[in-house]
Amino acid sequence: MTSAIVFDIDGTLANTPAAIAELIGDVVRAMGASPRRSEVLATVGKPLEASLAHLLGVSADDAATAEAASRYRARFAADVLSRGPALLPPGVPEGLDRLRAAGHPLGIATSKISSSALALLEATGILGRFDTVVCHDMVQHGKPHPDMALRALADLGASPARSWYVGDTVTDVAMARAAALRTVGVSYGVDSAEALTAARADHVADDFDSVVRVLLHEAAATPRDQSGTRPEPTGALT
Repeated sequence: MTSAIVFDIDGTLANTPAAIAELIGDVVRAMGASPRRSEVLATVGKPLEASLAHLLGVSADDAATAEAASRYRARFAADVLSRGPALLPPGVPEGLDRLRAAGHPLGIATSKISSSALALLEATGILGRFDTVVCHDMVQHGKPHPDMALRALADLGASPARSWYVGDTVTDVAMARAAALRTVGVSYGVDSAEALTAARADHVADDFDSVVRVLLHEAAATPRDQSGTRPEPTGALT
C-alpha cells in the first residue's frame, strides 16, 4: 500500500503557537481569568473550547466558554491569519513539494475545527499540497485517540505500517502510536526534544529540512519494531 505522511499544523507546519497563545490569553483575561503564560501555551494544539473552559475555570458547555470561543474566532483572522506565509517555518513549501515529488500522498490531522484549519492552510498558501485534511470536528474522538490519523490514512489509501505522522507535541506522538504510525517530532513547536523523545517519537527534528531528510530516507521502507514487525492499529490508546 501507499506510504503516506500526515502532519499536524500548529507548531509543525505553521509558527502559530505564540500568536495563538497570545490571543487565547487576551480573551480569557478580558473575561476575568489570570492564567500564567505557561498555562496558556500548554493549551495550544488542543481543542479550543476545552482549553478555554480550563483557563476560565468553567465547564466546556458553560455560556462563558461559548462566549470566549466566539471572541477568539472573531479575532483569529486579524491576529493570526493576516500573517499569511510568514507563519511558515523555513523550508515548509519546498519540503512538502519534495515529499510529493517522491510519491508520498500528504494529509493533515489537526485538533483545529475544519473552518479554522482550512483558513490557516489557505492563508499560508499550502492547502493545495494536501490530499486530505482531517479535523477535530470530523471524528468522534480527538487526539490522543487515533481516530483522526486513521481517517487520514483511509482517505489516502495508505498503510499505517508504511506511513508517518509529524507533530510537535507528546499528544501528537500518542495519537500516532495508537494508530501504529511512526513519528517525527519537531522540537521547534510546543514540546521540547526531551519530551518528544520521552514520548517515544521515532525521530526528533530541529527544523523542517531535517524532517524532510528523515522522511525521504525512511518513509519508503516498511517500519519494524524490535520484535521485527510493526503493530497494526488498535483503535484505542496504547
